[in-house]
Amino acid sequence: MSGAARLPKPYVVRTALDEMLADLQEGDPVPAERELAVRFGVARETVRQALHELLVEGRIERRGRGTVVSRPKLTQPLSLKSYTDGALRMGRVPGRLLVTWEDIEASPALAAALSVPAGEPIMHLERVLLADGQRIGLESTYLPNHRFGYLRRTFDPTTSLYAAIRAGGVRFASAVERIETVLPSPREADLLESTTAMPMLLLDRRSLDTEGVPIEAVRAVYRGDRVAFEAVLTDPD
Repeated sequence: MSGAARLPKPYVVRTALDEMLADLQEGDPVPAERELAVRFGVARETVRQALHELLVEGRIERRGRGTVVSRPKLTQPLSLKSYTDGALRMGRVPGRLLVTWEDIEASPALAAALSVPAGEPIMHLERVLLADGQRIGLESTYLPNHRFGYLRRTFDPTTSLYAAIRAGGVRFASAVERIETVLPSPREADLLESTTAMPMLLLDRRSLDTEGVPIEAVRAVYRGDRVAFEAVLTDPD
């Protein structure tokens, strides 16, 4: 670190850790905080802050009492394909855990999103999304009961909802999505095996069919250290 004496120590430590991680493979152990502080000649707090940044970014993860290099984030395309398609594209094994499947009365906001009268019964399906057994997201989907109530008899909630809807003859035509960063509620953090201090990606989506009729309203929270989103942009001209 002699050649970088004038650079801020946090920057020097972070740069050194980035270089170290580049030489390690998924699952390799990361040296302990104390060892890194001695190696870099800095206070443990400086190392602790750099490691926390890497943890939030998903570059490293806690396993037991140690820290290891994480596998690459699951990159989900911003498209009308299902979560299953995105996971399989990256060679990951998708899965889902059912949390809630209930009928609720449409609030004014949900009624507007689904173009149904306020108070009308709608289906609420809440599931934890998995990739290779890791919990990566918590998805709440709201569907008009009068249109999709049959799913209670035919749908396996551990499988793709989009595939089931398409099998029923409904075609997805468009969607509006909004993504922002949030901190999870204690319940969300618990279901995702995380903490309320770990930033999450909140996705709100409203999907329409070919007739412009709403299909679903979705609120999904994803672990920011395990999931990234990407979009393909083209020039309309």
